[in-house]
Amino acid sequence: MGQQTNAALPGGFQIEDYTIDRQLSLGGFSIVYLAQDKERKDVAIKEYLPNSLALRGDGQTKPVIPAEHLGAFRYGMKCFFEEGRALAKLSHPNVVRVINFFRANDTVYMVMEYEQGRTLQEFIHKHLGHISERFIRGVFVRLLNGLRVVHSNKLLHLDIKPSNVYLRTDNTPVLLDFGAARQTLLSDTPILKPMYTPGFASPEHYGERKTLGPWSDVYSVGATMYACLAGQTPQPADERLQKDQMIPAMVRWEGQLSDHLLETIDWCLNLNHLYRPQTAFALQKALAEHGAPPAQADKPAQTSWFGRLFGQRKK
Repeated sequence: MGQQTNAALPGGFQIEDYTIDRQLSLGGFSIVYLAQDKERKDVAIKEYLPNSLALRGDGQTKPVIPAEHLGAFRYGMKCFFEEGRALAKLSHPNVVRVINFFRANDTVYMVMEYEQGRTLQEFIHKHLGHISERFIRGVFVRLLNGLRVVHSNKLLHLDIKPSNVYLRTDNTPVLLDFGAARQTLLSDTPILKPMYTPGFASPEHYGERKTLGPWSDVYSVGATMYACLAGQTPQPADERLQKDQMIPAMVRWEGQLSDHLLETIDWCLNLNHLYRPQTAFALQKALAEHGAPPAQADKPAQTSWFGRLFGQRKK
């Protein structure tokens, strides 16, 4: 069916108890709107509408789904609905809050809290190459609180990247868009292949599904921290597997940030998932336990700390 663009619902459109204001974003799988509830409070509404399976033209409300794509569309819709149900159970300040989900217009909608702020991607563009160690530790330690809750509910995010990390006005992070989470369920539906973002997706995203795990999200967190420093996307993992040209953080920013932080980023970005932090908690502990500024770096202690990490993995 090829890639196509689906028309968004127009401003002023009424759906259930919500009034659409405008489109916020358009992805391959969904459209996100800013809307108001009946109390006139802002909400974000995500509409399931994969552009490889369904087409909605201007002025239409319901998508047109060719017969040969109907099974895949419905299966994806069921997964989207289950994802909404799973996320609605999560209540954590660092995870986007799902407040409602419903069926309408032959598809499904997820209603989320809308917050003031900007994405980490926008923050990176504004502060190109000038993001402090303190900021990185502060944001990612809190983000990992949210990711731990996600993982403890048997969900993987699988699309962590700067544009899916939202910063409130006080810079507390919120993990957004679990669109890829449902992909873990789609092993027998090749048409709904995993959607991932090159540069942030782990090597496992490109290989065997069964090797995906919390460590895959950890790789993406490492790539996101790397992007904060580089101001650009790291080399994609599939290319790294062929010819690894990514300069390790320890080499690229030596002397500019603490060895400890740079080692931690490189630890996350190991191509072999067995040599990465195996849980969000292990990474969080590493980021939280060493807040010394770069000038006070204690070289021998840090070397043995890093050696311990790799030693533990090799046992």
